[in-house]
Amino acid sequence: MRRAILLFTAIAIASVAEAQLPFLSKRGPAQPVVQGIDALRADFAAQSGGTTVYFGNDSSILGVPARTMLTAQAAWLRRHPEVVVRVEGYGDTGDTRDHALAVGAKRAEEARAYLVLLGVPAAQVSTSSWGKERPGLGRAITVLVR
Repeated sequence: MRRAILLFTAIAIASVAEAQLPFLSKRGPAQPVVQGIDALRADFAAQSGGTTVYFGNDSSILGVPARTMLTAQAAWLRRHPEVVVRVEGYGDTGDTRDHALAVGAKRAEEARAYLVLLGVPAAQVSTSSWGKERPGLGRAITVLVR
């Protein structure tokens, strides 16, 4: 009896997931099947030219390369409204911890605002700041598919 309940629950969850996440369901030959978060992350990076956007020293101004990549990311996100991303901001490595967190947050928010300006729903993009907590990624933001 317990196995039957577990099996029924698993089948019910799978059918609800397939109905709510159409990119997991099988499609015709004209549309490739995309399965799993790793495939979505790889497709996002490939279609938008990467996931990391760089800034000038102690700056949160989006330069031309940053806007170009974010424009490609926005196009991908508009095609995949079921995907939620997190923009993680990083501070400069020479800053104090508090200043690096503030700069990282400002960079992440600038990128989020630009994505929203390009038509990505605000609820599809969240932000966080790592400041100096992740060394080596200073002067950058990373857009991660969650």
